[in-house]
Amino acid sequence: MRIEVNGAGHNVTSPPLASLLTVLREEMDVTSVKAGCESGGCGACTVLIDGQPRRSCLTPVVTAVGSEVTTVEGLGTPDSPSAIQQSFIHHYAMQCGFCTPGLVVAATAYVNGGGSDDLDSVAEAISGHVCRCTGYNKILEAVAAAVKSSEFDLSSTAVDKNTVVIKTGGAV
Repeated sequence: MRIEVNGAGHNVTSPPLASLLTVLREEMDVTSVKAGCESGGCGACTVLIDGQPRRSCLTPVVTAVGSEVTTVEGLGTPDSPSAIQQSFIHHYAMQCGFCTPGLVVAATAYVNGGGSDDLDSVAEAISGHVCRCTGYNKILEAVAAAVKSSEFDLSSTAVDKNTVVIKTGGAV
């Protein structure tokens, strides 16, 4: 079998019913796709298949033949991050980073699909993703901000009503 991942073709030697998650991680060394619950409940393994978010742990690799699979690496680079990646950085919407790739991929599908900046709509769009480090507010704000803008100042993080700035000796 041959599948396209992030714009490059790959020959797959795993059995057709092997999970796409296993193939991505073990055959292609794409470790941003996380093996969380491996039952589709946490969202850490989310990838885009032809632009639609899918749980790679539940997706047999054979179903990806003839489709374009996109992981977080396919969205942008460290030197040229996508708007969603920029927004997550600017709004400090990640903690440990385990869930972040799946959230960024799902948020990309939401924004690209014409999603709104309404926080309830954003919450619904990412409701299948579990993050154990945050209270989700910054994630929701980052996705909503990405709906409104495609450029963010990556030299600083967003300041909101919950941000505390401590001044010492004239420095901030």
